[in-house]
Amino acid sequence: MRIQKTKFKNLLIFKSRNFFDNRGFFREIAIKKLIKEKFVFDVSSKSKRNVLRGLHMQMKFQQGKYISVLKGKILDVVVDCRKNSKTFGKNFKIILSDKNCKSLYIPPGFLHGFLGLDSENIVTYSCTNYRDKNSEIGVKWNDKHLKIKWKIKKPILSKKDKNNKNFQDIGFN
Repeated sequence: MRIQKTKFKNLLIFKSRNFFDNRGFFREIAIKKLIKEKFVFDVSSKSKRNVLRGLHMQMKFQQGKYISVLKGKILDVVVDCRKNSKTFGKNFKIILSDKNCKSLYIPPGFLHGFLGLDSENIVTYSCTNYRDKNSEIGVKWNDKHLKIKWKIKKPILSKKDKNNKNFQDIGFN
């Protein structure tokens, strides 16, 4: 497994590979000694093509997240909300898929969202903090301030995500 740094402090790409045989494939998703984070909460989601989940984060109980795609392909997007960061308010995009075997470690303090690109997309998340419903915030996927190029005009959104706020309306500490 290889680690690739990004221009965002502590935002890391992990590159693994699939080992195929007549039964299917085997892939290492995460190696704890390389990540050096304590993950306490694991979840997964299944989304169809054009489903956009996000942009989400927890304000009070922030989470680091390790994102991998078990099936399909997604456009994964993060926005740096760490007020004192050189990359505050900037976004980072990457394609994660079962074929490219890339995973993304997102440190606490980032908004996160993704767009499903295949007919079926199964994503797994490992988080450094538990989900706290009262600490959750959402920012509009198409907020003009963020300048994210999703390459979709009408994604499938949850009712909750349709009511997300503008980036500038949230007081990031």
